[in-house]
Amino acid sequence: MAEEGGRKFPVMLIVGMIVVALIAAGGISYYIATKVMNTKSEGGKQAAHEPGVFLKLGDPKDGLIVNIGGPTSGRYLKIGVVLEIKPDKKSQASGGKGASPDEIKALDAVVQLLRSQRVEDFDPARQERLKDQIKSEVNRALGEERVYEVFVTNFVLQ
Repeated sequence: MAEEGGRKFPVMLIVGMIVVALIAAGGISYYIATKVMNTKSEGGKQAAHEPGVFLKLGDPKDGLIVNIGGPTSGRYLKIGVVLEIKPDKKSQASGGKGASPDEIKALDAVVQLLRSQRVEDFDPARQERLKDQIKSEVNRALGEERVYEVFVTNFVLQ
């Protein structure tokens, strides 16, 4: 009987430590779920803007095909770029077959930016930087902060 009493104490101690560890893990999970995740959702830009209009640049089927790295490099980039822009109430599209002035300005800014890049700048690790550059160049061409997001839907470098 003395042995059973001696073994009960360590078993109860281990069970107690496991219960305390589970309560601590639950408290940490609750803190992360309420505080950290809540601040991320409040700080996001996408939650605060009105729904944007999607604008595909270039040919509807192929996107943009651009010579990069200078005229003698012989390297080409085929890229699909879709911009989510804030709708502009004063310059609505006429519904015709021609491109809107905003689309022409955005296309010009993106083509100039892509042609000025070196081949090394198209490394997959630098894609977010390229998106940020496209966003800033198009915003500069349109004259205000109208681009919410840049999406690269197709990317082929030859």
